[in-house]
Amino acid sequence: MKKQNFTKAYFIILGIATLFFGVIDFAATVGHLDLTWGIIQIPNDGFRGGWGGLVVIFAGLFYLLGIKNISEIHQLAKLIIGSMLIWIMAGTDIFTMITESIPGGEGGPWFNSLEGFLETYTPPYTPAILLLPFSLVVIYYFAHSKRKASQ
Repeated sequence: MKKQNFTKAYFIILGIATLFFGVIDFAATVGHLDLTWGIIQIPNDGFRGGWGGLVVIFAGLFYLLGIKNISEIHQLAKLIIGSMLIWIMAGTDIFTMITESIPGGEGGPWFNSLEGFLETYTPPYTPAILLLPFSLVVIYYFAHSKRKASQ
C-alpha cells in the first residue's frame, strides 16, 4: 500500500508539473513571449508553443486523471498515454536539436564545426525534454504491475 501511495504522489507531482509547463508553453505562444529561465526555454512559435503546449497540457491531464485507482488497467493506460504525449513532444524537440546541429551558420560552411555541433546540445531545453526522464518511470511501473498481476 505504501508503494501505491508513493506512486500516486509521484504521478500527482508529475501531472501538476506537466500541466503547469503546458499552460506556460501555450500562454507564451498566445502572448508572443520567448521565455528562458535557467535551463528551461519556452519557445513562442506556433507549432512547438501552441500545439506543443496543448499536447503537454493534455499529458498533464492524463496523468492527473490516471491516479484515481492506479492499479486498474484503464487508469494505468491514462498514465501511459500521458507519458507517450511527453515522449512525442520530447522526440520532436530532440529531432529539432539534431537537425539544427548539423548545418553551419548562415554564410558559413555547409557543416557545423565540432564546437558548434556540441554547443547545440547545451541548455536551455524545452519543458518536454526536461520532463522526459521523469515520464519514463511509467515503464517501470507498468512492468512491475504486469509482473504482479501474473503472479
